[in-house]
Amino acid sequence: MSQLHPIVAAVTDRIIARSAARRAAYLAHIGRARDTGINRSQLSCGNLAHAFAASEGDQATIRAGRAPNIGIVTAFNDMLSAHQPYGRYPEQMKLFAREVGATAQVAGGVPAMCDGVTQGQVGMELSLFSRDTIALSTAVGLSHAMFESVALLGICDKIVPGMLIGALRFGHLPTILVPGGPMRSGLPNKEKVAVREAFAQGKVGREELLEAESQSYHSPGTCTFYGTANSNQMMMEVMGLHIPGAAFVNPGTKLRDRLTRAAVHQLAAIGWDGDDYRPLGLCVDEKAIVNAAVGLLATGGSTNHAIHLPAIARAAGIIIDWEDLDRLSHAVPLIARVYPGGPGDVNQFHAAGGMAFTIRTLLDAGLLHGDIMTVAGASLADYARDPVLDGDGALAWVDVPDSRDETMLRPVSRPFRPDGGMRLVTGNLGRATFKTSAVDESRWTIEAPARVFADQNEVVTAFKAGELDRDVVVVVRFQGPRANGMPELHKLMPSLGVLQEKGFKVALVTDGRMSGASGKVPAAIHVSPEAEIGGPLARLRDGDVVRLCARDGVLAALVDDAEWAARVPEPAPVHADGTGRELFGFFRSGCDDAEAGASAMLVAAGL
Repeated sequence: MSQLHPIVAAVTDRIIARSAARRAAYLAHIGRARDTGINRSQLSCGNLAHAFAASEGDQATIRAGRAPNIGIVTAFNDMLSAHQPYGRYPEQMKLFAREVGATAQVAGGVPAMCDGVTQGQVGMELSLFSRDTIALSTAVGLSHAMFESVALLGICDKIVPGMLIGALRFGHLPTILVPGGPMRSGLPNKEKVAVREAFAQGKVGREELLEAESQSYHSPGTCTFYGTANSNQMMMEVMGLHIPGAAFVNPGTKLRDRLTRAAVHQLAAIGWDGDDYRPLGLCVDEKAIVNAAVGLLATGGSTNHAIHLPAIARAAGIIIDWEDLDRLSHAVPLIARVYPGGPGDVNQFHAAGGMAFTIRTLLDAGLLHGDIMTVAGASLADYARDPVLDGDGALAWVDVPDSRDETMLRPVSRPFRPDGGMRLVTGNLGRATFKTSAVDESRWTIEAPARVFADQNEVVTAFKAGELDRDVVVVVRFQGPRANGMPELHKLMPSLGVLQEKGFKVALVTDGRMSGASGKVPAAIHVSPEAEIGGPLARLRDGDVVRLCARDGVLAALVDDAEWAARVPEPAPVHADGTGRELFGFFRSGCDDAEAGASAMLVAAGL
């Protein structure tokens, strides 16, 4: 393991210093929960009898109170391909627990919405705040004080961050995230994008588009592009919260089953009454958070984590900001090309060496903290090995010294780019995230007149009418968390991609989100402060020239300073209700900005 890179060390020290008081308060919180909080041994007879009444086969063991009881929090539903495999996990995990003298119970379920289903629909306005709902649901499940360790069954966008945030309030409990794996590869991504753009131009119909989409998303498992769901799995590996190598093994395989079994056995071994106690709140420290950021940048992961990672960190008493990500981005090279950052998907990434090689080369270059407390192994170096089944069908791990496909994955010494995949851009329009990893460097700077919208559907209408056939910065405002829940605007990418292919200089600027599927069009997203509360985007007018430059870190309207200061912000539109959106009004009204994590729950909790 090499000496830590000086920029990684400096950012880590910056975070530790900034977080000192909050981290100390958090550690005191979980210490109290461990030493003087409610646990199974303190429950009354009536409490305990209620808790094991339905545990056929495990009643005697739970009643005796001498064996660890694992709490399972599950995001199972069979509408999401990624979470459908979890349906049978609890019964399997109970059998695995009995193998080592432990027990397991489903502590509770959490909602799991799919951004793929709600993309471009009004349901997307519930998406970001489903993360807080998931955190609350996780806390409800764990509040029964029945468990010595926790298994979190979740994969997708808001689900893993939400579960982690909730579980961190019970950070005295050892916790392992148990993935389900990606579906096998379907229609190549390049072909899928071509059909989407042809549909946007009216060259193919709905049936052709639906056929292409169904060939791409075709079976149980996580979607295979490198969006937020698969970025979640990458982060859990570099934070040491998986069984090593668990991230990208396909569902329904014997290896997948063996990894789940290993997770259950390990949870029994690291429980709070054992000799190898590894509480979640100590695993998720400042170094682990920096590792997550480094992994995100090195692999070109989802921009959603510019929001989720600060929120996860806050739940553990740690404060990070976009400047931390920007500083790291200048030091961490881009070593992976996974769609939309390249042609191949996560299955090809995994076949090339996947997380094992990624962690190995980043550790060797001093870009990851190896000395973190992981849920398994002595250090993060144990995650630089690939899980396999030996000749007897038992789980084993092997070294991955080299990339097996350098079109997908490269060593730090030969990166695709010398810097990482996200930049902070700032100026008189606010602060925003620019994902550079999928954008050609020739398009890192765009300067063009703005066309301003307050609704994504208006953009599509203008595109179809030919009104955007020119150099243009498309601005979609009043899309922030306090406005309408900060929906993803991925629906706009095919239309903007068509304009770019025509040779126009095109960019998107928005206080909304764009996800890990943002693709080849330059975009400044999560603009803060948002337009809803009078942020600078509300001052912008059609025809104002906007400069967006990832290289110089600029997001600015090229308008005379005096005129800019004199402008009255455009009033916010009236946002519609329906589809349950009105029930989430208290989340919108109480949340903070994207850079802090966009969470009303964390604000209300004083975190």
